[in-house]
Amino acid sequence: MSELAEKVNFNIIRYANCWEDADILLEGLAPAAGSKILSIASAGDNSFALLTTKPELVVAVDVNKTQLHLVELKKAAIKKLNREVVLQFLGFTSSSNRAEIFGQIKAELSLEAIAYWEANIAVIEAGVIYAGKFENYFRMFSTKILPWIHVQKTVANIFAPKTEQAQTEFYDKTWNSWRWKLLFKIFFSKYVMGKYGRDPEFLREVEVPVSETIYNRAAAHLKSAAAQQNFMLHFTLTANFGTLLPYYLQPENFDIIKQHIDGLVIKEGYAQHAIDGYGKFNAMNLSNIFEYMDQKTFEATAAALIKGTEKNGKLGYWNLMVPRRISRSFNDEVQYEQELSRSLTKKDKGFFYNAFIIDTVK
Repeated sequence: MSELAEKVNFNIIRYANCWEDADILLEGLAPAAGSKILSIASAGDNSFALLTTKPELVVAVDVNKTQLHLVELKKAAIKKLNREVVLQFLGFTSSSNRAEIFGQIKAELSLEAIAYWEANIAVIEAGVIYAGKFENYFRMFSTKILPWIHVQKTVANIFAPKTEQAQTEFYDKTWNSWRWKLLFKIFFSKYVMGKYGRDPEFLREVEVPVSETIYNRAAAHLKSAAAQQNFMLHFTLTANFGTLLPYYLQPENFDIIKQHIDGLVIKEGYAQHAIDGYGKFNAMNLSNIFEYMDQKTFEATAAALIKGTEKNGKLGYWNLMVPRRISRSFNDEVQYEQELSRSLTKKDKGFFYNAFIIDTVK
């Protein structure tokens, strides 16, 4: 795993938002109040979402220190500001004084995070939710590619309220043009995604045809009525979230998260290293960390995570294009929650993922 830090640039924000569905994560893990939860930090969104379960502790861990500076910033904003100002500060709504707001909350940050954000104040002023490499990849698609395929009215219509049948007819008759098929598959090819979206190293283990796979998953979702309320899809096609917000910023969740914000701690390192400092966990949000591991590394990591999980504790994680399942390699120690996993996958807002998996430690 240490080789990853040598091959991948961790001096940039790779993800300014979490592109994994917090709703199915919470339903799948279903941690009891007072639980200890390990969570891959990424952009912090789903680690914050886990605070709605009123845990004893959420440890947000990531090998990318820059991502942790972002999580720190969001945590400070949630702790010190009301929801309306948080939305303005992060970039969900307009603001002309984000630098001033930063000055009001920076005392909550570590010295290293303060230095980072003071050196990157322009990122804050532009709205940090737009700062990630992955977000820039989507912005490139929505502003440079999509206008060659559909006019703005057509894009807006994909989100217009309609029945499932009407949504499918709209996709088949209007949306799924030859330009959509051609340009979508080029833009979401393994080469273009590696160069402009993720990192080529994260795609090293991928053997499936990337563009065809993502096209088929996008097609299935765009035909569904669920697409109309999908904040991830909205950003992909418009470069903003509109009125659709991620779980941690929805009104019914924000106040609970704010009340429990001090229960979230931030740790630099790999997921299994958090166990050394905090002991066994009751649940783990493992994002899609197995995607870029070879089989040997995956099994070694999985073994450490199983060891660090309490009996009946749940492990939740996503497969994008590399099939990895802990229970397949550790059948005697872990049970695959097949029915639950398949049910949650069907309603995943992250339509580009192949599977969301819940395993229970025996």
